[in-house]
Amino acid sequence: MLDGVTTVRSLLPALTDLLLPSACGGCGAAADGWCPACADAFDGPVVARPVRAGPPVLAAGRYRGPLRRAVLGFKERGRRDLGPALARLLVPVVAEVLPPAPDGPVWLVGAPSRRSSARARGGDHVARLCRELAARLGAAGLDARASPVLALHGRVRDSVGLDPDQRAANLDGAVRVARSGLPDPGHAGHILLVDDVVTTGATLDVCCEALRRNGLSVHAAVVLCDATGRRSPYRTVPGRARPAHPGGP
Repeated sequence: MLDGVTTVRSLLPALTDLLLPSACGGCGAAADGWCPACADAFDGPVVARPVRAGPPVLAAGRYRGPLRRAVLGFKERGRRDLGPALARLLVPVVAEVLPPAPDGPVWLVGAPSRRSSARARGGDHVARLCRELAARLGAAGLDARASPVLALHGRVRDSVGLDPDQRAANLDGAVRVARSGLPDPGHAGHILLVDDVVTTGATLDVCCEALRRNGLSVHAAVVLCDATGRRSPYRTVPGRARPAHPGGP
């Protein structure tokens, strides 16, 4: 019986998508993706962590306003229809961290979620975001591949309310790497970590370390929201102009 209930719950977001009209992820107004007002409110890409502190971390915007509401809707409230719109916001972020002509595939590796959390949400929202982003990048001519190869194991607590040290301790040794679906060490291409929100950077650090132990180097991390609270200014990759911000879905 429990499996049946879980299955029905996992289907609810998809059924909602079919029955309800599209609404702006930021304010709920009738729109496919973003209404003009919410699209104008985005302030990204923004630097969430300086390059000198490890792989660069760039975000589509700050964790506030329409973007925050959209991410929460996508993550916690079954708004699967927002996947394409959120992925579109990450396209210029990816363009910032990649060279103009990438050598080899772009591997999109999502930060893992706890299994219990993914079940409660009707699926892994970051894995879904990676698939949507791969499709967007593919339409732009890039060989982009969603690679859900990271997983959590052991007793991992919900990170909400934990300070940076507690978050790091909570995840220490908890991320495993599945070898299938990833390139061999020394591969051509670029590995990008993908997540919804960066707060302390602990999750990204642990994921980078897990991949490093398997001989793989992360080129950069791209996230939807910067919740670090830092006031680091926007900086472009050398030789790049700031891309126009997408206003559509």
